[in-house]
Amino acid sequence: MTTSDFDRRMERAPYSTIWNLAWPQVVMMFFHFLIGFVDVWVAGRIGRETQACMGVMSQAMFFFMVVAIALANGSVAAISQSSGAGLPRRIQRFVGLGVGLGVVTGLAILIFGLWFDERFLNLLQIPPELMPIAGYLLEVSLYLMPAYYVFTITNAFFRAQKIVTLPLYSMILVTGVNTLGDLGLGLGLWGLPELGYKGIAWATFGSVVCGTIYNVVMLHRCGLLCAQCFAPWRWTRLALPYLIKVAWPAGLMQLVWHSAYMVLYAITASLPEGSVVAMAGMSAGVRVEAVLFLPAMAFNFTASILVGHYLGQDRRAEAKRVGYRIMAVGVAAISVFTALLWTVVGPVTAFIAPDPEVQAEAVNYLAWNMTAQPPMLAAMILGGAFTGAGATMYQAIIFGTSAWLVRLPLAYVLGHVVLRSSDGVWMAMFASVLVQCGTMFYFYQFKDWFRFTLRKNRRPA
Repeated sequence: MTTSDFDRRMERAPYSTIWNLAWPQVVMMFFHFLIGFVDVWVAGRIGRETQACMGVMSQAMFFFMVVAIALANGSVAAISQSSGAGLPRRIQRFVGLGVGLGVVTGLAILIFGLWFDERFLNLLQIPPELMPIAGYLLEVSLYLMPAYYVFTITNAFFRAQKIVTLPLYSMILVTGVNTLGDLGLGLGLWGLPELGYKGIAWATFGSVVCGTIYNVVMLHRCGLLCAQCFAPWRWTRLALPYLIKVAWPAGLMQLVWHSAYMVLYAITASLPEGSVVAMAGMSAGVRVEAVLFLPAMAFNFTASILVGHYLGQDRRAEAKRVGYRIMAVGVAAISVFTALLWTVVGPVTAFIAPDPEVQAEAVNYLAWNMTAQPPMLAAMILGGAFTGAGATMYQAIIFGTSAWLVRLPLAYVLGHVVLRSSDGVWMAMFASVLVQCGTMFYFYQFKDWFRFTLRKNRRPA
């Protein structure tokens, strides 16, 4: 679909066009969720030691992938704006630049990780009896970094071009290969060798490599990856600062947000009363709540695509308007989904947490956090609009301050001093979401976030 065809379609039926962009990404996020779910499920059948290490490695992988996520955000801003501006050569060159940076940074993480691996495991306080398993999983994960970086960034290339079905097919491929590998190599089904935790590690490795190869082939077939994509240095030195300017606040936001969650876990674990039940209830509640973040991330991606598209055309009013439209569709959809999920929240939490006390605490956690889902989604969608505009600095400031200046201090005061229970922590989470949403609205409506846009008259020579 050409840019003009897409614009005409948006004018005729804006909400259906938004939904057509969003739903494949919702399904894609569901398959992404299945990858981690199958890994943990198979690990539990192998042994509690393997399951424990898988949980630690999932947290470690986040830190390894921060740069890739940041580069993906920068690429979405640059390519979606270039697409809206009708500059195919600039799109190709940003694709070439992104692939090159993905390979280089992935190799850098691999080399640094192999040098730092033992220190890293000691930093995570891995028990000695788990060190062999954790060390093996970490080593295979590090070897995967270059391919995983390219996979993450190339998925962003497709989304930025409004080609949302190819990342979906890629994720289905990765999920299928990973599931077959986990069951076959991890548990020894279908006559395959039973490798245990080693099988899970190599299943992940093989699945991501397959997805990366698929993405690279499809980029070439779409004409987005060719010899002309790798620009001369004089163009690169002009384009690279913009990509970095968008990318580093996005990476910083991920680090700040997830580190705040680590501190929140510590505050919950040290509550004066019922800390163990509160921790268990929070862990169970987070697993249920994660399902709600799947559509939220999909609408976040959609906002970054369309806002970048219209800003590339220098249509600021339409860019702001489409952000609000996506927010309306997303909040309506997630509200219905949240209401439906609440009707079965009891049986779901009972399945995850059989202990009655933990189940009650999980329901209490979800009562506060599911109520906060509509304003949370509104903030995430407007944050996606900032990503499409290249204004990731605003997103980092708002999410960071709401977490560190509102959520954590309030959680400590309410949880440890005033109420002396988990209720204070859950109330603090709810309050911080309201502050985050209100601040995001203010910045989106009144701040000049358009100034971060890479428009035609500011493109690299």
